[in-house]
Amino acid sequence: MLATAAAAELPRPLTEADFHPVDPAKARLGQLLFYDKILSGNRNISCGTCHHHSLGGTDGLSLGIGEGGAGVGPKRTAGEGDDRIRKRIPRNAPALWNLGAKDIRVLFHDGRLEVSDIYQNGFNSPAEEWLPQGLDTIVAAQAVLPLVAQFEMAGNPRENEIAGAVHDRIDAAWPILAKRVRIIPEYGRMFVDAFDDIDAPEEVTIVQVANALAAFIQTEWRNFDSPFDAHLAGITPLTGEARAGMDLFYGEAGCSTCHSGPLMTDQSFHALGLPAFGPGRTRRFDPMPRDVGRMGETDALEDAYRFRTPMLRNVALTAPYGHNGAYPDLASIIRHHADPAAAKAAWTRDMARLPAAPWIAAIDFVIQTDSREMARQNAVLDITPVGLSDADVAALEAFLHSLTGKTALTRPLGRPETVPSGLPVD
Repeated sequence: MLATAAAAELPRPLTEADFHPVDPAKARLGQLLFYDKILSGNRNISCGTCHHHSLGGTDGLSLGIGEGGAGVGPKRTAGEGDDRIRKRIPRNAPALWNLGAKDIRVLFHDGRLEVSDIYQNGFNSPAEEWLPQGLDTIVAAQAVLPLVAQFEMAGNPRENEIAGAVHDRIDAAWPILAKRVRIIPEYGRMFVDAFDDIDAPEEVTIVQVANALAAFIQTEWRNFDSPFDAHLAGITPLTGEARAGMDLFYGEAGCSTCHSGPLMTDQSFHALGLPAFGPGRTRRFDPMPRDVGRMGETDALEDAYRFRTPMLRNVALTAPYGHNGAYPDLASIIRHHADPAAAKAAWTRDMARLPAAPWIAAIDFVIQTDSREMARQNAVLDITPVGLSDADVAALEAFLHSLTGKTALTRPLGRPETVPSGLPVD
């Protein structure tokens, strides 16, 4: 067993003061919108499809099945006929836990959404100057982007008016989506009741839709009542294997170098050397299905293959792990952090949770045949290997399980049985 950590290295406890306040009426409205497929181009997928309550706010897949798929979670299929998916979602669906924290300043695996006034609307985002004014938080800014993403929720060109509008300009679809919602009488009434600045349904824009979604996300996945949180607050100390894992995490295993502070993230970007697969989040000029990570946003070579450090509370509920979901369980991702080269060599394709899609299967692992791209990725690594015994790995896993909140599976609002559009709820 490695040496123990000093207590002074532990972060301070999280408190309610660390989070944005949420209006309950807006959160209730956001709950319905979150699970309502009315916000997708073809009315066949919702936010909740890929961030489902039964899966800890994720989808349980390495790479998601977006627009055109059917079902939820690991049983979700890739669709059939003309409606089948044309591409896997390039990255793992990120968890939503504690995104309502005031200190959150950057989102997405590559950080392409940041708090910034570069475009005078509060954020640096893929929508640039076309992102609307009035979004309350970075979570609201994030909420509008999947709605206009082709393979996530918008659909393909010529399939529907949303996809067509996005093809013209990213902000052209949002007024159409807002109108879809506000003309439903129940939604119209709820918006008037929840928003002081809305006197009639026809005044509702995508801004109110996004702020309602954000209110729901920020309250629904706010959770910091884990055994670790009780330890930080001086209520009940961690003991046994979880305590040993905590000492490793904040000690010689070095995990807290990146998973630092009360939110357990430095909100920065690091190259972990994960196995490469999937369609990649390609740029228009990328000649191959690769994912260059942060460099795709900054165009800075030093950012190549680096991805945002995730927060860790309730991490045991959100498998698989890594920006592409390469590892199916906590033990395997811990082992990768300890020795990336050895873990990558031992990795097998069946470790990736990829629902069958034979018509695109040739793309799934083709990047691994490109020796030059593999060499480029292997040359960038921000992890210093550390020797961990099997007992150390088990202790770290026990500590990560101690980050699961007592009420993590009992959410304030949960999944609605029905939504005002009348569309089916996943």
